[in-house]
Amino acid sequence: MSGHSLAGLASSQVTATALGPWPGDDPLEATRTIRGELGSPHLPHLAELPGRGVGSDAVGRTAALLVELAVDVQPHGWRLVDRPGKDQQRALSALATDINVLADVAGAEDASAEAVKIQLRGPLSLAAGLYLHNGERALLDFGARRDITDSLAAGVAEHIARIRTAVPGAAVVVQLDEPDIAAVLAGTIPTASGYRTLRSVPLDEATAAWRRVVEALRAAGVAETVISVPEIEAPFARILASGADGVAVPLKALTTKQWEQLAGMVESGKRVWAGALPTGEPGEALPRTAELVDAVWRPWRQLGLPASSLAALRVTPSHGLAGHSPAAAKEILNRLTRLADGLNQLALG
Repeated sequence: MSGHSLAGLASSQVTATALGPWPGDDPLEATRTIRGELGSPHLPHLAELPGRGVGSDAVGRTAALLVELAVDVQPHGWRLVDRPGKDQQRALSALATDINVLADVAGAEDASAEAVKIQLRGPLSLAAGLYLHNGERALLDFGARRDITDSLAAGVAEHIARIRTAVPGAAVVVQLDEPDIAAVLAGTIPTASGYRTLRSVPLDEATAAWRRVVEALRAAGVAETVISVPEIEAPFARILASGADGVAVPLKALTTKQWEQLAGMVESGKRVWAGALPTGEPGEALPRTAELVDAVWRPWRQLGLPASSLAALRVTPSHGLAGHSPAAAKEILNRLTRLADGLNQLALG
């Protein structure tokens, strides 16, 4: 693991990171801003720039990494096909550019961050976002779901190796995004016709799919893997049963029961990535740092968690930042690090 283990990343303080999507189409500007704002002890990430178009979207970017499964773009979205085409090549080319830029920027730094984070679409939301030859979602078919999971697990090793080459000595952290998980498990994703919905995926199958990918990431030398979910009822316990090191979730609208589950995670040594900074609409004023600190600290205290355990937190925005201006996105990162500082002052008590 290149000298880094999860224990090595188990911070003694609250740190900050962002979720991945970033405004604009300039990877150099994005990388410089992110690494400038999220230097040690925080966690800079490899930006996703969906504004560049096809191949820089979250589904296409992850689908391009699949082994022995090719994709292209149809009017309804990314489709599994027999051989790679120009859309997949475009996705791979954009990703290669981003990794090269990361290597250049990190290499020019006086003191590089100790870790770097990348985002991947998780296996279930990936299956929901890919289509079969017949125009139906791959999620419909058990065999297709299994093939996508296996292919993603096989494809991560080379990707992680390229990231580690770009930032030698830095621990690699992976955020597996499952934005569609509630609909996948509830059976509410519509079929291509829109007249029916796809059958729900069993929770045991979902857990096994996560375990397959998490284990492949660990084998590739990843120091920490978290699974990112929306705040709506998400199976926190099953996510952790997959071997993930933690959960990333927006804090707004969490129920008392969910807060209690998060407290249980913290007590068992897992990480919570708290979406504690509501990003709001572009142009909307950000909450003051003191309000943000209180929104985390109040429920923390009510659950009986000690201030010292705040170090289990990594604070994030509630959502990706692609819809904001670059200046606003930079200000959000600045506010995040101030939130982390405020929580650390409480932790030191």
